[in-house]
Amino acid sequence: MADNSLLNIPCTTLRGEQKTLADYPARAVLVVNTASQCGFTPQYKGLESLWQRYRERGLVVLGFPCNQFGKQEPGDELAISQFCEANFGVSFPLFRKVEVNGAGAHPLFAALKQRAPGLFGSQAIKWNFTKFLVDPQSGAVSRYAPSTKPEALAGDIEKLLR
Repeated sequence: MADNSLLNIPCTTLRGEQKTLADYPARAVLVVNTASQCGFTPQYKGLESLWQRYRERGLVVLGFPCNQFGKQEPGDELAISQFCEANFGVSFPLFRKVEVNGAGAHPLFAALKQRAPGLFGSQAIKWNFTKFLVDPQSGAVSRYAPSTKPEALAGDIEKLLR
């Protein structure tokens, strides 16, 4: 039986709503720690493209702004929302700023890192735009480096959506 405990971890959207991954009727969930002033920020466009391409088939993309890496997400909720919408047309759900490493790491990211360690078994997230693809049915998690472009995940997403 699948361990779906990470599906029930509460998270707060930019609008202040409490949500869990289980609230999204998805067959694939892509969780990304994001930032507005990062060299990888243009990946918002690719994430939005995945969301538009696959959401009707069961993909949900969830963005979690994070200011832990180079202080590249200094804005408040309104600034983050406006930036993402104006510059990249982001329409997928965005959440309140979180920490992804250390004692203050959000429980969702702690669980994701435990299920999908990074290179050489490290659990630490190295930078913004680390991606986690979750299979809600099995609880399996795949992890992708910040340098992995969102488009490169299409094959793995397709497998989950079959």
